[in-house]
Amino acid sequence: MPTPRGTEPHTPSANASVWNRVAQTDDFKKLLAAKKAFVVPATIFFVLYYLALPISVGYFPAFVQRKVWGPVNIAYLFALSQFVVAWFIAYLYVRAARGFDSRADAVIKDLGNLEAKGN
Repeated sequence: MPTPRGTEPHTPSANASVWNRVAQTDDFKKLLAAKKAFVVPATIFFVLYYLALPISVGYFPAFVQRKVWGPVNIAYLFALSQFVVAWFIAYLYVRAARGFDSRADAVIKDLGNLEAKGN
């Protein structure tokens, strides 16, 4: 059964060609740079924050064993704070992702314009 004109399925080589065109656009490069500008520092911050507890327990045990409220000490509070920090980073990412999504929509729209022009 022949396919209607203009609706030919994309072959792997055609998809690669489309991807190459998208990957070379300035908007796509800016999108990747914006994502990297958020993800890399956020990841580094979280890993350092996460590792601060075992490092503190190992090197500063007297400090982290200090009681804050009843049996709760600084180590417990710091461990609980890691949940708050993780959720806060997730919240920030969701906010940033809205911007990423709008940039991605612009890239897709530009791709549609390129295909309409036959480039």
